[in-house]
Amino acid sequence: MSLVGIIANPESGKDIRRIVSQAITIGNQQKVNLVRRILLGLTAGGAERIALMPDQYGIAAHALDTLHNRRDVLARTSLIEMPVRGNAEDTVQAARQLQATGAGCIVTLGGDGTVRLAARSCGKVPLLPISTGTNNVVPTFVEGTVAGLAAACVARNAPAGDKRFCYQHKYLEVHVNGHLSDIALVDVALVTTYFTGARAVWETELVRQVFATRAHPANIGLSALIGMLHPVGLSEPHGVMLCTGKNGREVLAPIAPGLITRVGIEHLEMLRPDIPYPISGERPAVLALDGEREIPLGAGDHAEVILRLDGPWLVDVSRTLLWAVENRFFVTEASHRRPATGTIA
Repeated sequence: MSLVGIIANPESGKDIRRIVSQAITIGNQQKVNLVRRILLGLTAGGAERIALMPDQYGIAAHALDTLHNRRDVLARTSLIEMPVRGNAEDTVQAARQLQATGAGCIVTLGGDGTVRLAARSCGKVPLLPISTGTNNVVPTFVEGTVAGLAAACVARNAPAGDKRFCYQHKYLEVHVNGHLSDIALVDVALVTTYFTGARAVWETELVRQVFATRAHPANIGLSALIGMLHPVGLSEPHGVMLCTGKNGREVLAPIAPGLITRVGIEHLEMLRPDIPYPISGERPAVLALDGEREIPLGAGDHAEVILRLDGPWLVDVSRTLLWAVENRFFVTEASHRRPATGTIA
């Protein structure tokens, strides 16, 4: 039976960048409405089972409450049985359980950080990321109804990683003192600060290094520093690393919504896959993963980054729906329709 999971992060879109920049706020009630539309799309698309991550705010539960008159939705939908901690571990645990129970697709609501957490434990289950965060390079603004239809199509028709529907995203492994510490899908930045603090990175004068899997001038975030100088596409088998400094070229880049700044760039270098690249030895420092400070580094800590090409599978919504149209996924032939009253079959 086809199974689709939904992971809605209640904390996405609420960080300090609402104060220091002009970032929009996507409240949890809006996420409830979005999840409701995804559920309706999944049901119409023929998903046989739907599992939702529970959360402290109750996004999933509220969405189901508002569909109390849709028995077809409620009959196939349930909450994942898991403890709710109210932190990043909820996303990791939900993705792990969905992978273990044979999900054919996982829809995430959040920013780059939410997708990164889901990617850590979803295995080869395709992710369909919908943007409800701040700096969003991987997730996009997809209407929930359409996302539900596409996710149902993937779960019903494609094995994990099917190239008809998905593309494989690059990622960066972060190793500290010889051990794998974490991963990032878009960028890893060395920030010269003592604490993780508010987690989000917006003070570019503290940024010393940026490693990126992809970079485009239309993106927002630290990868935009690279995108304004040397764009790197999704399908290109390499990444880029830059070092900041006062003696190099200055680049103007959007670090957060409405926050555009100039940063000096001293060095730019291509990253080849599967090769360790050392992180600058400035300490104390914190490594920011996809825009959020995560890994503190103290004196004596050695860190390096490795680019990998075999990352998570992400659903291409447009390609999926075009395939569905070509294969008459949404069409019921006349011979299978019930005859109208008073007509002869």
